[in-house]
Amino acid sequence: MTPSPSLAANPELGRWLDFGRPGRVTIRPGKVEYGQGVWTALAQIAAEELDVALDRIEVAPVSTDTSPDEGVTSGSRSIEDSGGALRQACAQARAAFLAAAAAKLDTDPATLTVRDGEISAAGRGGTGLSYWTLDEPGLLDRAAAEVAAAKPASQWSVAGRSAPRIDLPGKATGQPRFLHDLVLPGMVFGRVIRPPGPAATLDDVGPADLPDGVLAVVRDGSFLGVLASRDRAAVTAAARLAGAARWTVRESLPDERDLKGFLLGQPTEDQPVTERPDPAAAAQVRTTLRAEFTRPFIAHASMAPSCAIARWDSDPGGAPRVTVWTHSQGPFPLRRALAAGLGLDPAQLTVHHVEGAGVYGHNASDDAAADAVLLARQLPGRPVRVLWSREDELGWGPVGPAMVARLSAGLDESGRIQAWRQDVWSNGFLGRPGIGGEPRLLGLSHLAGGAPIPAAPDGLPSGAMGATRNAVPAYHIPDLAVTRHRLLTMPIRTSSLRSLGAFLNVFAIESFMDELAAVAGADPAAFRLAHLTDPRARRVIEEVAGFAGWAGRARDEGTGFGLAFARYKGTSGYCAAVAEVAADTSVTLRRLWLAVDVGRVISPDGVRNQVEGGALQSASWALREQVRFDRTRITSVTWDSYPILRFTEMPEVAVRIVASDEPETGAGELAQGPVAGAIGNAVADAVGVRVRDLPLTTEQITRAIEQS
Repeated sequence: MTPSPSLAANPELGRWLDFGRPGRVTIRPGKVEYGQGVWTALAQIAAEELDVALDRIEVAPVSTDTSPDEGVTSGSRSIEDSGGALRQACAQARAAFLAAAAAKLDTDPATLTVRDGEISAAGRGGTGLSYWTLDEPGLLDRAAAEVAAAKPASQWSVAGRSAPRIDLPGKATGQPRFLHDLVLPGMVFGRVIRPPGPAATLDDVGPADLPDGVLAVVRDGSFLGVLASRDRAAVTAAARLAGAARWTVRESLPDERDLKGFLLGQPTEDQPVTERPDPAAAAQVRTTLRAEFTRPFIAHASMAPSCAIARWDSDPGGAPRVTVWTHSQGPFPLRRALAAGLGLDPAQLTVHHVEGAGVYGHNASDDAAADAVLLARQLPGRPVRVLWSREDELGWGPVGPAMVARLSAGLDESGRIQAWRQDVWSNGFLGRPGIGGEPRLLGLSHLAGGAPIPAAPDGLPSGAMGATRNAVPAYHIPDLAVTRHRLLTMPIRTSSLRSLGAFLNVFAIESFMDELAAVAGADPAAFRLAHLTDPRARRVIEEVAGFAGWAGRARDEGTGFGLAFARYKGTSGYCAAVAEVAADTSVTLRRLWLAVDVGRVISPDGVRNQVEGGALQSASWALREQVRFDRTRITSVTWDSYPILRFTEMPEVAVRIVASDEPETGAGELAQGPVAGAIGNAVADAVGVRVRDLPLTTEQITRAIEQS
């Protein structure tokens, strides 16, 4: 096994495991659960390595006081990072217990075995010893070894098969397990009144008839909030304060009707992603195609708006002590960002993770936490709960950047791709708290003297990060160049959204592959296979083509089929998708077939759930979603103005997991790009016109038909 970076960064075994409760094992991953089922898979890994029953494993919520710092739960890396660390920590803990037992029994540890936590000796049977009888203070207060032997997959009995989800029973039965349900003693309620636009500043607040129960009105620069003993009183007071507030409003947003022109016209930081010149291959080009593809700004659109609770206390010496309850993807980075923004030491803050609504990257949860802290500072000793409104969530939370991908490719006389150029324009995707040394929290930017949140960085132009994610085609192309153009202005705040740039890049590449296949006179599946040398890539395409019936697909008028493929990040899991649509000037998505290879699988049911969820969200992005705005503010702040795919519009989804002995990878984001590409290709197949601008709405299809 290779060393675990997470374990290397948090090497004390006792930070990961606790045997303090008789018959139970508590694991403490640094990755959070927010509905993706990762707790179940991590529990399976721990049970497997410790040789205990799965129902003995308990998972502790992430807390900056007790958990290892694993950064942000993102990028489909929880199984790779936290799973790899736990596998090593558990294997080494098991070895430590066996060594302790061997010392008591005066025998060789190699003669001992473990079954459900009980230790037996060869030729002697039960020893009366177990993990729990051997657990002594300091036993696991040791640094992990660089690497230890873990169980091979061939010996797995808990991992590698589906297990009941740990997090679902409470959710299914309506138990209060979400942050929105949490009630703390003495808790009060806060609301924040947002400016009428990103460039607006607060001039004054006139008299307002506030309801009973209001405890305080908080104003600091353009930050305006209210505290009340009841949430209803806080909501009413916030509405009345909004009516009494006077703002200077400035136009700062681009013209939505020319979003592509805005993206192409801004100052940029230009960096090569890959450059592989091949003059001999370029000289063979006989036909060149060019195309541009776009996506709009996309919102997170979680089912419930963001929520947080904060309490501002003082230690005996009078120094602040702040406690935060949040559903942020990154409790540790949030702690550091809050400390930097408030001028505190991170040790003065404790951040506890509590599950909230589904999160698909950097949504407003961190901002809600900052709001709660700023309001709690005005009422020391009382927990302050802040719940954002739906309008604030859609209008003020970070969004996924709008993008343009400009592609050109050259075919030789035989129809093979010899040359490929791709340029990507986008704001950065890495606007999370603390990135680039900036707090990047909305409430802090509205305080007197607060600075606007700077344009989001985008990470290394590696083809795996930010706007460049999956910008490098997986196909064998001799003469290849890809360039990123990161916008240096950010009128609409952008940050991480599920799959980052892969959604548009794969949509663009896979749409273009179909256009190239048509020029070459080749079947789209066969054309892709002819340009792939990776056997795992070929296998998922062949698998999905087979069980979707690609070769014998119906050719009914108004019905289209499309296929698309990508290896996520160019380094992770493989996914191929086939979509069936009915389309004229509107699109009905009927069916999706997906084949995925994510290496060794810990929980097959968990993989299917993640792939299905990603596929359906991708379909919603591809067919419905776009942030709307005028020159001063975002206007798509309700479900009517920001429509998502509804339950009645959901297609049939079939997922097939391709067996593999390769190391396990994440499954949460690998379907995002291929599904969009498959839908785009299916629409082109149905209507006979290529639509290159997302989402694939009636308006976009009609425009493409008119321009064809």
